Amino acid sequence: MTEGKIYSRITLFALPIFIGQLFQQMYNIADSLVVGKVLGKQSLAAVSSSGSLIFLIVGFIYGVFVGAGVVIGRYYGAQKNDMVHRAVHTTVAFGLAAGAFLTVFGITCTPFILRLMNTPADVLPESIAYFRVYFAGSVGMVLYNSFNGIFQARGDSRHPLYYLIIASCTNVVLDILFVKYLGFGIVGAAAATAISQFLSAGISFYKLTHVNDVHRVTLREIGFDLELLKEILATGLPTGVQNSVIGLANVIVQTNINAFGSDAMAGCGAYFKVEGFAFLPVTSFSVALTTFTSQNLGAKKYDRVKKGTVFGLLSGVLLAELVGVLFVLLAPQLIGLFTKAPEVIAYGVRQARTEALFYCLLSLSHCMAGVIRGAGKTTVPMLVMLICWCVIRVTYITVAVKLVPNITVIFWAYPLTWTLSSIAFTIYYFKADWIHNFERREAALLNKKS
Repeated sequence: MTEGKIYSRITLFALPIFIGQLFQQMYNIADSLVVGKVLGKQSLAAVSSSGSLIFLIVGFIYGVFVGAGVVIGRYYGAQKNDMVHRAVHTTVAFGLAAGAFLTVFGITCTPFILRLMNTPADVLPESIAYFRVYFAGSVGMVLYNSFNGIFQARGDSRHPLYYLIIASCTNVVLDILFVKYLGFGIVGAAAATAISQFLSAGISFYKLTHVNDVHRVTLREIGFDLELLKEILATGLPTGVQNSVIGLANVIVQTNINAFGSDAMAGCGAYFKVEGFAFLPVTSFSVALTTFTSQNLGAKKYDRVKKGTVFGLLSGVLLAELVGVLFVLLAPQLIGLFTKAPEVIAYGVRQARTEALFYCLLSLSHCMAGVIRGAGKTTVPMLVMLICWCVIRVTYITVAVKLVPNITVIFWAYPLTWTLSSIAFTIYYFKADWIHNFERREAALLNKKS
């Protein structure tokens, strides 16, 4: 990422992530498609309530892996191979510990959390069953994300793509087998996901233990380097806190949606599954910009960072908006893939036509946050998203729904808060002049040495 043409490096890095996220999204919607068609709208509602709760619980740990990727990428760009080696093994150790914790927490706390979310009584039993089996696969899910972070920090986005394709295809096949032919019901859908997660983690681990490079994993060396763990946590904790708080805000949003009944849950759940496709350019360019920024700052190539930021922001924003326009035009057909119930489709279409044209602002916020995280300044995105996507979003919904008890009021919470975060990031990017701070610090060090 520190050599060659900027646009080709970022694009070639982002493209496998884009394709991988496409398969990840297929992986995510397979449960809903099969469950909705085979088991009906009540079971679809049970699965549809999963997104915000899963993000709440998983988001914190995933955020720490963002920090690990930034640290590994910076040391790799600076060609400090010993530090890369130590950071990789600390990341794997943390993944094992976090996965074990998440398994216990998810299985034991799921009923309590679902009740707090006002999950309707007719949906609650299946929701609990789905979540408990899903979280039984937490170790596989967390380890895959930790391995994925290692590959991407090294500049390798191809191998995670291959493993994700294998896992996604496996998940679809198992979904159909378990739910449609073996009659395992909603538990079968969750089991298919858990098995696929362990498969992707296993293949990734095998590759990392056999690669002939600085990021190779050796079993006997997996353990915590306390100094590097502190550095990883210092970089990743703000993102982890940000993800968890945003997840909490989305749980509150989901709680308000649940109050409108199981049809609203199923329709909005179908919308969120389709919305995941809008995150494809958002995620791919955000991750690419984080890796690109961390490696080039480590290599002290500041002009390259500035040029890469402009290209990445424009690409992510334009592609996200294109997806949004297509979603608005095709909303009835896309939501109709999950169910034939007209009342359920109506909720999903209404949400799509309220939010989708604002995906450009969602992408702008995430891509700018990716650049800033790559510079190691993870507190800034945390504060912006905490204030805009949590405090303001929750306050708005709490007040607005009481004044106007209409579900469209809830839908408007997203475009409004995406707009606010985009304004905040734009002001910070142009006013803080943080890249020049790196340049001035480097010049000061050179003057001191001379």
